[in-house]
Amino acid sequence: MVTLVTIIHVIVCLILVVVVLLQSGKAADLAGAFGGMGSQTVFGPRGSATVLSKATTISAILFMLTSMTLSIMATRSGSGTPDLLRKTGAPVTGQPTSGVPAQTPGSTVPITVQTGVEGGKQGAPQTVPVPVSPAPAPQQK
Repeated sequence: MVTLVTIIHVIVCLILVVVVLLQSGKAADLAGAFGGMGSQTVFGPRGSATVLSKATTISAILFMLTSMTLSIMATRSGSGTPDLLRKTGAPVTGQPTSGVPAQTPGSTVPITVQTGVEGGKQGAPQTVPVPVSPAPAPQQK
């Protein structure tokens, strides 16, 4: 679903760029650059909407909708860490670091976790024993 919306978003972006670049400027003459009122009013003449201006409006609306859809999908994916960041973790070597003794597989390590919000107040931290899993075998390249 995300891939489909992303493809539609890119197509709408390209259409929006092309449609905006095809339009002519409202104050293209030199007098308009210096505040002269040559042949136009302050905001340009109010004529009927051309096909290009309608296409610009429609593509801008579609661009905003696909942008909001993609941002909502990204926040609702349920993962706070992107997959790339989770995959680049350093391998566990089993060596003790900074004076902490190495744990043997099958034993437990106490960690402190923050409990959920109940009644509008943050719960008290709790210590939970977590089993130590064996270190993964190093991958050969």
